[in-house]
Amino acid sequence: MVARQIQILSGALLYYGLVLPLSYLPLWLLYGLAGLLRFLFSTILPYRRKVIDQNLQLAFPNSSIKERKQIRKDFYRYFSDLLVESVKNLTISEKQLLQRMQLENPEILEEIKALNKPILLVAGHYNNWEWLISAQALWFKQPCFGIGMPLSHPFWDNKLTQRRSRFGLKVVHAKTYQSAFQTPQPVVLVLADQAPSSATNCLWLPFLGQQSAVIFGPEYMANKYDCAVVYVNISNSKRGHYNVRLEVLVKDSKQLQYQELTQLHVQKLEQAIHQKPGNWLWSHKRWKHKQPANWPQLSTALQQKFETTFRKNA
Repeated sequence: MVARQIQILSGALLYYGLVLPLSYLPLWLLYGLAGLLRFLFSTILPYRRKVIDQNLQLAFPNSSIKERKQIRKDFYRYFSDLLVESVKNLTISEKQLLQRMQLENPEILEEIKALNKPILLVAGHYNNWEWLISAQALWFKQPCFGIGMPLSHPFWDNKLTQRRSRFGLKVVHAKTYQSAFQTPQPVVLVLADQAPSSATNCLWLPFLGQQSAVIFGPEYMANKYDCAVVYVNISNSKRGHYNVRLEVLVKDSKQLQYQELTQLHVQKLEQAIHQKPGNWLWSHKRWKHKQPANWPQLSTALQQKFETTFRKNA
């Protein structure tokens, strides 16, 4: 109990004493801090350099060392900006958020609403996903939800959830995601490029030149709740400004073959990463799992279970 209280107190001191006051600063000033962070990450305190270099070696084996170092340099620049933009996200105004996170094709919103069914938005940790989370409910008229894992620090998890939700989004724990679909015609956002917790309860698909473990949750949810699936592409037009384009991947998920929906999303994300590779989250252990030796048998069993559940009347 005492340890928990100390944890909450330390989190509150950091939040109210440093992070929240910083968030009120203009972005041009925060980018000065980002420059300092970039210097620290790339020189004095190299941030997860070993993980980044291993990931880049796997993803770009035919690139030269110089080319991979440039991607790492670009990543540190992007990541430093992302950190200060995430701090700004705590207090950014609705007007400024919409100016900096512009929806390229707003006409698609009526088309999506006219589908008259749950909408599953799939995206990745590419460009500024924090601003995407906050802006989602400003675009859609339907109830909006974001599915994610809670932070281990309870105070920070509570505060970030509050700030992410202030424009209308409801944050839902991944273990209780079903509640998001209890509302008629919800719009549910999933960042679907996390490494799965298990090497067996997932899909193994080609991604960035590797057989990669890919979470199956979005495809399962799309079929269970009869969702239309929309891919969210975020491009970086200039510093602190992003363009978002929505693309309907499928209007009826049950018309697709097993794995096809996940393959579509993975391919879209891979295309975006190749366009600007430094703006993906290379610092997370994307390939920490190895494909099980008995994967063919496991894959067959998973497919049979999926088809029994969702295709038995097809």
